[in-house]
Amino acid sequence: MTSKERVLKALNFQTPDRVPLTHGFWGEWVELWRREKGLPPDASADDYYQIDTYIAVGDETPHPSQARELRREGDFIYSIDGWGQTKRTRQSVSYFYEQLEFAYDDSGELKYGDFDPVDLPSRYAALDAQMDQLKQRYCVFAKTGGPFIRTYFMRGEVPFLMDLAADPRRAAEMVMRTAHHLTAIGLEELRRWDLYDTGLWIFDDMACTQNPMFSPKVAEQVLAPAWAYMVSAFKQAGAAKVLLHSDGNILPILDILLDCGFDGLNPVEYRAGLDAVKLRRKYPNLILTGGLDNVHILRSGTEQEIRDHTKYILKASPGLLLGTHSIGPDIPVRNWEVVFNTWQQSYHS
Repeated sequence: MTSKERVLKALNFQTPDRVPLTHGFWGEWVELWRREKGLPPDASADDYYQIDTYIAVGDETPHPSQARELRREGDFIYSIDGWGQTKRTRQSVSYFYEQLEFAYDDSGELKYGDFDPVDLPSRYAALDAQMDQLKQRYCVFAKTGGPFIRTYFMRGEVPFLMDLAADPRRAAEMVMRTAHHLTAIGLEELRRWDLYDTGLWIFDDMACTQNPMFSPKVAEQVLAPAWAYMVSAFKQAGAAKVLLHSDGNILPILDILLDCGFDGLNPVEYRAGLDAVKLRRKYPNLILTGGLDNVHILRSGTEQEIRDHTKYILKASPGLLLGTHSIGPDIPVRNWEVVFNTWQQSYHS
């Protein structure tokens, strides 16, 4: 069975030859894995661990023409990105950055005017060239960001959260503008990469470990119309499934999200209270991708604890793609090997 056949069966609550695996190995972890295994520099962790999914995204930023480096000062790089935010990044820690200025001003006006066209070939060229090869190896899904996190990029974290609480009408206008842009990007991805038979993931990080970053009232009144618009547009275009990615505890607004039409969730963070087995009992038709705890159990659990945890999460199938949020260098290679071996034993037994 190919990865695509396997994943599509799981998404439709049928029984594939094995539970599909979905992961995001950090580059630093892959380097650690290669060293420990004595493998060459081109060895693929995805192939070794039989990963089934690939999430494909173009340049979804509204202003790619504005992206540029401004200057360097010591270890810091100052730049403007395609979201219109001016940011400061450490060269030595390039993943995290500090927001300095934003695309939206305090009156809700866009600094750089209308968004760049969504059909710019440069947005998709890198994946255009390798899509056929990716589709032979993986079950490929399209991806866009979501209206909460991408508006946050353009407005700034604190100003946007204040808008949600104090000026929900203006916040809703910005959110829907973002949703229209992201929807157009997603529709273009589905069309040019022909991913209708798999679908699309919307990445909209909106929660911490304890709760969402806004109230259920804000979710329902401000954000739900944008989520529903995006999901409806993708499904009307022919996308088989639309899944939501959000870190953290989204349980307080989960029913609102499901009312918007989402078919499934990722990464189902165990440490944030999202227990895949309990969710399966309550939501029998909800696709779950992830489920494993990469903060406590995979990081520092005993071999028996990791084995028991993996077996437990596997009970959420069918309708499960086993995985976790990500595998970083804080997770020992030997611990991931326990997960992998336990998973293999589950379908060889």
